[in-house]
Amino acid sequence: MSEPEPTRDISHVTDVWPLVHAERAALAADLADLTDKQWTTQSLCTELTVREVLAHLTAGATLTPVRWLAGVIRCRFDFEKQVAMRLAEHLGASPAETLDRFREVVTNTTKPLMPTVAMLGEVIVHGEDIRRPLAIHRDYPIDTLTRVAEYYQGTNLPVLTKGRIGGLRLVATDGPFTTGSGLPVSGTTVALIMAMAGRSAYCDELDGDGVTRLRDQGSR
Repeated sequence: MSEPEPTRDISHVTDVWPLVHAERAALAADLADLTDKQWTTQSLCTELTVREVLAHLTAGATLTPVRWLAGVIRCRFDFEKQVAMRLAEHLGASPAETLDRFREVVTNTTKPLMPTVAMLGEVIVHGEDIRRPLAIHRDYPIDTLTRVAEYYQGTNLPVLTKGRIGGLRLVATDGPFTTGSGLPVSGTTVALIMAMAGRSAYCDELDGDGVTRLRDQGSR
């Protein structure tokens, strides 16, 4: 039997910004009542707290291509240093200020040199980086998740998602997303997205003979 066709690439779709704005607004609402201790919780991003990841999202929503390039040059093409510099610019003096600064950019359409759907992926992935350690659950619209999954299966920008799923067949159990061929991996769309983005904790929510391989590739 022939393999099903992979889901279509929709990274060019122009109506993605409302989805980005909706996810930013939902994240801001989820974080409105955090305690000071919760703000210092370690996120799923290595060595970053929940508060620092939110500041990183704020930074991404304020970066034009020119500002991004200027920062890269200023940091002598040390991309991690540039990310840390921009994060510090938007952290603020307190958790309340960090959240206020994020709220101010909820409806921004500013972005560096990447497709708009990549910005949607950023807020989904980093939103989960924040929510999961805090035991906050979000019921994402399946269309939103499917757009991100379809983009990630065919790209290595901004994270090496495409490179992690070689030789695997990914199938969502809660939506239409499918891609690839090889060892099977199945699970919710959000778990597949997070595993593609290298968050190995979500592999615990996946089934199939390819899960171990996906976990190993995500750790590289």
